[in-house]
Amino acid sequence: MKIKTTLLLLLLYLPLVANVENLTLNRALEMLKKNNLELKISRFNEQMKAYEAEAAEGKNYGTLDVALTGMRSNDAGNVFGFKLQSREATFGDFGFAEFDPQNPGILEVQPQSLNYPGARNYFQTKVSYMLPLYTGGKLTEYGRITKAMQRMSQYDTKKLLNEKVFQTKKAFYDISLIQNYIHNLSKIIKNIKHLENIIGNMQKEGYAKETDRLEVQARLAEAQSMFNQAELNRDLAYQFLSFLLNTDVSSIQTIKNITPIPSIDIGNIEENIDIKKAKLGLRVSKMAINVEKSNNLPTVGAFAEYQSSDNTLWNEFKDKDSYTVGIQAKWNVFNGGVDKANLEKAKVNYLKVKNQVALAKSGIALKAVKLKTEILSKYADIKSYRKQLKFAKRVYENYSSRYKEGIVSITDVLIKQSKELEILLKLLTSKNAYNTKIFELNKLLNLGDSK
Repeated sequence: MKIKTTLLLLLLYLPLVANVENLTLNRALEMLKKNNLELKISRFNEQMKAYEAEAAEGKNYGTLDVALTGMRSNDAGNVFGFKLQSREATFGDFGFAEFDPQNPGILEVQPQSLNYPGARNYFQTKVSYMLPLYTGGKLTEYGRITKAMQRMSQYDTKKLLNEKVFQTKKAFYDISLIQNYIHNLSKIIKNIKHLENIIGNMQKEGYAKETDRLEVQARLAEAQSMFNQAELNRDLAYQFLSFLLNTDVSSIQTIKNITPIPSIDIGNIEENIDIKKAKLGLRVSKMAINVEKSNNLPTVGAFAEYQSSDNTLWNEFKDKDSYTVGIQAKWNVFNGGVDKANLEKAKVNYLKVKNQVALAKSGIALKAVKLKTEILSKYADIKSYRKQLKFAKRVYENYSSRYKEGIVSITDVLIKQSKELEILLKLLTSKNAYNTKIFELNKLLNLGDSK
């Protein structure tokens, strides 16, 4: 049995620690939603806000309390009160046993049984119920506010999810671009080594100089250094992706195509999480005005009590029970203008939030247009660099062939190769910037998992 339990625990733990290979972007996004620790914490906050809303709703149903009291006392007032609540008081408790009508000083007699009673036990069981009947709308508004705050926490989680989706997509595309860069560097290194062999053969025949070989070797060392740095950057990107997914990722399915440009319209802008939060905040500020208004209205509450008392616990409970019911109305008519000032403050806050909503809309719309302009600019750069790279490769191949014929120097060849590498870096940098702007726009427009 112990071995089976251990195996079960290992199986449950295995998916969290095992390396994930050949991971797709869609699968990564699913893992992100399930495993990301920051999202889990945010969802816990959602749950707490939901319970706060339930607690506020519960205020409308009043409170029911059960109290059990046990005491023992020989205090005259307590003992007489105990007997009275237990419905056991007698004339003897007033000292009537010591009453003598023939005694002219009877009014001066201090009854022994009343002033010095014996100690008595007291047990009381009481059920109390208090219910707010009218609070000027305060409880209703508090309930609406807590539900709005619950919704606000859901918006916070959604905004965090959008941020994590942005980071995950960017990590995927970063890794893919670095992998592409490494692939192209491998080809360049291979070409340099091939060129080094050609120089070696030409040097044997007296057509090349030692400085040509040294120059090529220096370029090879530089390319290999760039290759190593690219691999380190790829490893770092994998570590960040593993952190986001809370799972060790060793390889992904690389993405070759750049992301499409999303459309922008007013409908998209209205889906922005910050705008939704601002609108919700505006509604909350309106509710806050109603809360302050309720301070100028009366409150009405009802209460009921049912109890039974005796010197023995739960003895003759029904015979010695009693009840009390009542209602109370309370209305504050003056508190130095505090309520009025708070109400005016709430109104001013509402106007402030209303302007913040308008500012958020215009600011986000401007940011969306700016991002789209930057995206189009980067896309134009990508198309240009693709053509330049194709041309640079042809030029390098041409110069490499002409070097074999002794028409150009090795320096000219390496310069053309450097130009090819330079354009390759510009192309990949533009692709990275393009993808980043696309993901930022998706995040801004709350497009979720849109590719």
